[in-house]
Amino acid sequence: MSQHTAAAPSSAPTSPSAPPSSYGVPVLSEEVREALDRRAPVVALESTILAHGLPRPRNLEVGTELEALVRSEGAVPATIAVIDGVAHAGLDKARLERIASGEGVRKLGHRDLAPALATGATGATTVSATAFLAARAGLRVFATGGLGGVHREWTRSQDESADLSLLARTRITVVCAGVKSILDVPATLQRLETLGVGVLGYGTDRFPGFYLADSGEPVDWTVHRPEEVAAVMAAQDALGGAQSALLVANPVPQEEQLDPELHDRVLAEALSACAERGITGQAVTPFLLGYLVRATGGASLEANLAAVRGNVRLGARIARAWAARP
Repeated sequence: MSQHTAAAPSSAPTSPSAPPSSYGVPVLSEEVREALDRRAPVVALESTILAHGLPRPRNLEVGTELEALVRSEGAVPATIAVIDGVAHAGLDKARLERIASGEGVRKLGHRDLAPALATGATGATTVSATAFLAARAGLRVFATGGLGGVHREWTRSQDESADLSLLARTRITVVCAGVKSILDVPATLQRLETLGVGVLGYGTDRFPGFYLADSGEPVDWTVHRPEEVAAVMAAQDALGGAQSALLVANPVPQEEQLDPELHDRVLAEALSACAERGITGQAVTPFLLGYLVRATGGASLEANLAAVRGNVRLGARIARAWAARP
């Protein structure tokens, strides 16, 4: 499949010596470019789940499944990644397989994009990097699993995900299952309010907790149809002001969530083990998530995937409603 840029014709960087002016916006796959030209619905997807979030070969199967789900809802998927120093929105089969292989594939947050482009690196994009590149490519809807947020014991560690500050200055609608339950959910919601990032509960007045349909925290605004989300997006644009994101908090179906009692017990064990082993900083999240997968016999991973599938379907429906507006 041929590749095109979203901007005026310019060559994408093929080596670390490529001039910065050639980096521009992400290279679009032909499918994504044609969809944008026709004002057809497009949904951005992150690539970290493929390279770093799932075991092989299931990760490639899931990546292919998620793209198929977007298409089944009448939209075009745009999986985002950086390959050989070039940002891409929309991956062909070979590029998707390369990211899923994990070999030499770095994990790229927003702050890592410039060095990755300048040095010709290959990397899978996290929420912050995906949201940034998607917005640069002209995409408006991004579907993912759960966001990062404020970490527990923030007063001691000052540990907060880069997702939050990036979303405060990026106009994109993110469909998610709330934030990971290993985080400080109330503090994260407070931080989102401070940053001016809007939060809508989709079909719920409770903020979801990633593996759980209800984190125990309320949301102020509830919508029930994709068209309502599109109307809020349009109102954001009409108001002007800060180019902040809109979060659509879509709970995992209750029948597919992780058993709440099991979740609470295992999470308490994981937090205790983390403290006992002196694990801090960036090592905390992968340790806790890995502990949950092992201690629940993989049930937390299945709840994660159920949430992602639901978000991808909803993201496609919102993208269709957005594209249908005059």
